[in-house]
Amino acid sequence: MRKTDFFMKAGDPKALTVEQLMQDAVVRCTSRTDASTIAHMMTHRNFGSLPVVEEDGTLIGIVTEYDLLQAMLDGRDLRKILATEIMSTHPVTVTEDQTLAQVADLFQDRYLTRVPVVRNNQLVGILARRDLLYGYMKASQYWS
Repeated sequence: MRKTDFFMKAGDPKALTVEQLMQDAVVRCTSRTDASTIAHMMTHRNFGSLPVVEEDGTLIGIVTEYDLLQAMLDGRDLRKILATEIMSTHPVTVTEDQTLAQVADLFQDRYLTRVPVVRNNQLVGILARRDLLYGYMKASQYWS
């Protein structure tokens, strides 16, 4: 859930922080999760990517639709591939204290659709472009 869901009055939308905008209930997988399971989770929940974490929650990578499609095009059996084999390591991340203005620039400059949110390398949320728009609209009082 986003903290912007609880806004009571308008404010400066560009001053919103990632903590206010992010989704904090993040579906994730481990490096040992097979690609077929990841594809199932992503398609059934309408996700475009899935963060990969260690047992302690440390972010180690991200599996995207692109990664899965590439494995399929290469003729690989998704049931026999682990996340660690196809994930993108060192994904672009943001922190909770960054502002909407800062992350909007990052999204535009890097052509991103979503980024993991970390605190001390621990996954604490996910932020999508849609979350930025939603927060902007709520803070601007376009929605009540």
